[in-house]
Amino acid sequence: MSVLASPTTTLHPERKAARSMTALDLWQMPRVGAPQPAPDGKAIIVPVTRWDLAKNEAKTQLHVVPTDGSAASHALTSSDVSAAEPRYSPDGKQLAFTRKDANGKAQLMLMPLDGGEARKLTDLPLGVFDPQWLPDGSGIVFGGMLIKGHLSPQATADEIARRAKDPVKAHVTEERFYRYWDTWLTTGEVAHLFAFSLASGELRDLMPASELWFEFMDPSGQYDIAPDGNEIVFCGHLFDSSKSLLVSHLFTLPITGGEPALLTTMSRGSESAPRYTPDGKYVIYGRTYDPEFYADRTRLARYDRVAKAHSDWLEDWDLSPVAWFPLADGSVVLEAEQDGRTRLFRWNGAREPQAITTDGTVSALTVTTEGRAYFTWQTLSAAAEAYVCGADGAGFARLTRFTEETSARFSCGEVRDMRFTGARGETVQMYVILPPGFDSAKKYPLVHVIHGGPHGISGDLFHARWNGQLFAAPGYVVAMVNFQGSTSWGQDFAQRIQGEWAARPFEDIMLATDHLIAQGFVDEMRMAAAGGSYGGYMAAWIAGHTDRFRCIIDHAGVHDLTGQYASDVTQGRGKASGGEAWDGLEKQDAWSPVRFASGMNTPMLVLHGERDFRVPAWHGLMLYGVLKAKGVPARLVYFPDENHWVLKAQNSLLWYREVHGWLGRWLEA
Repeated sequence: MSVLASPTTTLHPERKAARSMTALDLWQMPRVGAPQPAPDGKAIIVPVTRWDLAKNEAKTQLHVVPTDGSAASHALTSSDVSAAEPRYSPDGKQLAFTRKDANGKAQLMLMPLDGGEARKLTDLPLGVFDPQWLPDGSGIVFGGMLIKGHLSPQATADEIARRAKDPVKAHVTEERFYRYWDTWLTTGEVAHLFAFSLASGELRDLMPASELWFEFMDPSGQYDIAPDGNEIVFCGHLFDSSKSLLVSHLFTLPITGGEPALLTTMSRGSESAPRYTPDGKYVIYGRTYDPEFYADRTRLARYDRVAKAHSDWLEDWDLSPVAWFPLADGSVVLEAEQDGRTRLFRWNGAREPQAITTDGTVSALTVTTEGRAYFTWQTLSAAAEAYVCGADGAGFARLTRFTEETSARFSCGEVRDMRFTGARGETVQMYVILPPGFDSAKKYPLVHVIHGGPHGISGDLFHARWNGQLFAAPGYVVAMVNFQGSTSWGQDFAQRIQGEWAARPFEDIMLATDHLIAQGFVDEMRMAAAGGSYGGYMAAWIAGHTDRFRCIIDHAGVHDLTGQYASDVTQGRGKASGGEAWDGLEKQDAWSPVRFASGMNTPMLVLHGERDFRVPAWHGLMLYGVLKAKGVPARLVYFPDENHWVLKAQNSLLWYREVHGWLGRWLEA
C-alpha cells in the first residue's frame, strides 16, 4: 500500500568534543554485556569486555553495580582471565559463572559473595555454557559439548587427543548441512545438559545418549528449568533428511536425566526459546512456519502442561519477537524490532502488544517474574550500557557508565530519521548521520552504508563493526537505508524481495540518494556505496548498474547466486533467488552481480575473510579478479584468520584504515 513520505526528524543531536571519532576509540570502548539482577534487586552483575590492543586479545571481567547508585561498581573477577555468564543463586549468597581455562575453554565456577575465592566445578574438554540454578539452590544445570560416538567427557577428551596426533585432517560427509559460519560440523560436537550437585559434588550428564544440536551461533538461552525444579524444556536442532531441511523442536527432560521426550511435532517450521510461566502451568515458545525463509515471522505458542495441548498464543502480531519473559500476572515482556529500532513490549493476552521503550536498541534482556526488566540499551550515538525499567516502561534508568570516559573524547554527528517514497510507492526509512560540525550551507560527500541480511536492519545502535559515526567522522554524510526486504516493518515488507533480490533494494537506495541530494547538503559528484554480506552483494550490483558513485566498498559480498550452494546453509537459496540451479538457473543469473561485469567501471575495495563459510571467500577473489582483468581500479584486503566478520582488534583497525583510505582517495581528490 502506498504511503506518503513523512518528514525528517532529529533523532539524536550532535555531541561535540575536541576531535572526531577514530577506530582506536571503538576498540578502546568497554563493551557492556547482559546485566544479571540480584534476587533482592539491590545490585546487578555486568560482564565488561576490554581489549588489550598490544596483545590483540580481549578479557571480560564481572562487575557488581548497586542499582540505587549508592556506591561505585567494583570488579568481582580478575582482569587476567575472562569470566562470563554470571548467575546469582536463589538466595543471593553465591554466584555461578564461567571462566576460561588455560586451553581457552569456559569452565563452571562458584564464588561466595560474602568473601572468599571462586572454585572451579568442572573440567570438561570442550567447556560449558549457560549455567542456571535449580530453584531450590541445591545445584546448577549447564550445557557442555561432547563428540558423537564419544559421549562422555573422558571419551571426548581421548578423541580430541587422538585427532591432534592423526596426520589426516580430511572432512568426510554425506550430509547437506555439514558446516556453519566458520566451523565444520563433521567433527561431531553436540550439546548435552549437565547437573552439578552442590551437596555431593556429583556431575551428571542428564542426556547421555543425545545427538541433538543446540543453536550453533550461541547455544545459550535455549533451555529452561520448571519452577518446581523437576523438569527441563529445551530446543534441539536436527536435520530432517526426509525433507532435506534443518529444523528445531522442543524436548522435555526430567531433572533426573534420561531420554529427551519430543514436545512439539510440527511437520514444517521450527520452535525456539521455551520459557515456563512462573506458576509452571505453561511453556511459552516461539515458532516459525517457513523453513526456507530465515526471516519468517516468529509467533508465540503456549503448551498447557496439564492438558498436554498446544495452542496459538500471539499469532497475529505482524512483528517478530526475539525474546519473551512470562510474568507472574500472566502477561509477558517481549523484545522485538519495530520501525528500525529494537524495543520492549508488554502483552497482556488481549490487545496488541504495547511498546514500553521508544528509540534505540534493547538487547541482552532479563526480566524478573515480578516485572523488572534489565537490559542493555544503545543508540547510533551512544554505546551499550545496562538499564532497567518496569514492565510498563516506568522508571527507565541507566545503571552503568563504563563507556562514558571513552565516549567523551570524540564528537558524534547529528542523527536524523528520514522517510521517503521508495520503489513502487512504498515509504522507506533511513538513518542519516551528519558529520560533526555540520554546516547546512556546505555540501558533503555521501557514503551509503548498506546492511546485510538482506532480512535485517540498519538499527539505532552503536555497531561494533560497521559503526555509522565512525563512517561519518572524516566529514561524510552517512545514509543507512532500511530498504524493502528489511525486517521490523512486518512480514510482507521483509519477504517481498524474494525471487528478485536486487530490484526494490537497488531502487530504494537510488531514490534515497535523490532525496538526499534534494536536501542541498550532498555533493552528488562525491558519493560512495559500502556494504557487507548482502550489503556487499548490493554494492557489486550498484557497480554493475550505475556510474553515479566515485567508489565502492564490498565486504564479504555475494557475487554469484549459484555459487551460494557452497554456503553453509543452502535451504531457501532457490526461493531467495527465484529458482534453483537445476530449475531456474536463468533467474539466478538475472540476479547475480557478476553477470553485469560489463557495467562495472567504479573503483572498488574488496574485503573478505578466508574462514567465511556463509559467503565463501572465492566470491571476493572472483570479483577482484574480474575488476583487475577489466582494468578497473581495485584493491583487495584478505584476512586469512577472519570469518564473515572482522572480529580481531588489530584486523579491524587495518580494516578501517583501508576503508577510510579508499574513501579519502576517491571522495576527497
